[in-house]
Amino acid sequence: MTSIEAEVLGTFLLVLLGGGVCANTSLNHSFAKDAGWVVITWGWGLAVFAGVTVAAPYSGAHLNPAVTIGLAVAGEFPASDVLPYLASQMAGAILGATAVWIYFHQHYKRTDDPGAILGTFCTSPAIDNAPSNFFSEMTGTFVLVLVVLSFHDPIIHTSTMGDVPVGPGSLGALPVALLVVGIGMCLGGTTGYAINPARDLGPRIVHSVLPIPGKGGSNWPYAWIPVAGPVAGACIAALLARTFG
Repeated sequence: MTSIEAEVLGTFLLVLLGGGVCANTSLNHSFAKDAGWVVITWGWGLAVFAGVTVAAPYSGAHLNPAVTIGLAVAGEFPASDVLPYLASQMAGAILGATAVWIYFHQHYKRTDDPGAILGTFCTSPAIDNAPSNFFSEMTGTFVLVLVVLSFHDPIIHTSTMGDVPVGPGSLGALPVALLVVGIGMCLGGTTGYAINPARDLGPRIVHSVLPIPGKGGSNWPYAWIPVAGPVAGACIAALLARTFG
């Protein structure tokens, strides 16, 4: 498996299971409906565990454009490989969100709450305030990337096609999963903690094009926040790690 294929597959698993836990707890007639925030945060953590486990040996398991950009800013990932990684992560996220829709197709047809439907694809703010929402996404991703940069074993290489690049996978799947659970438990209630541009933007695109009855809009005016906030947080963490590392 190439590193690009690993990023597609790992991100697909991340979004399939992460979007799946949101659908499982939100859509009508699911046995898990209304299971709550603890189930969602653990579901996303285990989704990260699955994606990282599969992708880590081949790509470092970035699975997140903010992580890829942060590692590049920190000087630990080649800038020439950033765009291929970002494209593969978006592809995996789109495929994962589509798979969630197929899997829960009957439940979508029996759910008439546009907000609940949207929440199975992408994030929305609990209180709509752009500066506050941006700060939330920036801070959550700052924690994610700073911890990753603090504990991995740095590997600087010349080609992702021939070497395994540094990434969250170098921590091991379980520590990264627990980190994501911790971020969700402690900081996630304000915006749903996208902390990953591909995880939010890819499924939002899927939501906008799928023929889901009564789905409502895709909240595109908000969509820039779970993209720009995580990238900003990752860059700040990378610069801090580079300065004091």
